[in-house]
Amino acid sequence: MIGRLRYNGRKAGHCPIPKHSFNVQGFGGGGILDNQDTSTRRKILTMLKLRGKLSVADIAKELEITEMAIRRHINTLERDGLIAPQLVRQAMGRPANLYGLTELSDDLFPKKYHHLTLELLGELEEVDGSERVDKLFQGRQARLYDKYSRRMEGKSLEEKVDELADIQNTNGYMVHWDRDDDGNYVLQEHNCPIFQVANQYQQACQCELALFRSLLQTEVQRTECLAKGGEKCVYVIRKAEKA
Repeated sequence: MIGRLRYNGRKAGHCPIPKHSFNVQGFGGGGILDNQDTSTRRKILTMLKLRGKLSVADIAKELEITEMAIRRHINTLERDGLIAPQLVRQAMGRPANLYGLTELSDDLFPKKYHHLTLELLGELEEVDGSERVDKLFQGRQARLYDKYSRRMEGKSLEEKVDELADIQNTNGYMVHWDRDDDGNYVLQEHNCPIFQVANQYQQACQCELALFRSLLQTEVQRTECLAKGGEKCVYVIRKAEKA
């Protein structure tokens, strides 16, 4: 069977490295850029994070390199959607472009959201008990179903699996799906954005499985799980037998 890999809406023959999954400390981790270019762009992003919007002249002066060289890096960062210009009027002379970070670039900087999430879940469990935590995850499952169920309407099972892959890829799961020798669909998630939470609260994995079953309206079995020590999460999707 011919497998299908989808990442950010594109099909490919192998599992690509997502362009912007790295943080600033690992910027340029695909080996595409030379080290000097990577280092300079990392410095520019860090400078904009710390100091806010800056002009090409400001950046060039700070890094002690030519404005022409800075413009080359700025063009690359702007092309990748990591920075954006804003035309600002000045007291004297022509308006100048100041460059600032975009929402996309914010993902390049270290985040510790899972620590706060785990602390809040722990407090909730201590105060209200595990049943309250269960209801919290079930509520999340219901909200996700309401959000995505319409995208499944009128589709065949294969189209639903492909749509589910798109949904999960948008959410950062790096999904690949294929057909096995028995005609079942096999969906593999190579990344888990909520791994730290799922590792401590299995309700997250249970609700994901239940969500897949409700969205696909067929039998779904998980055969491997990242949170339980697996290399990936694997779901076997069986076409419902006709009565």
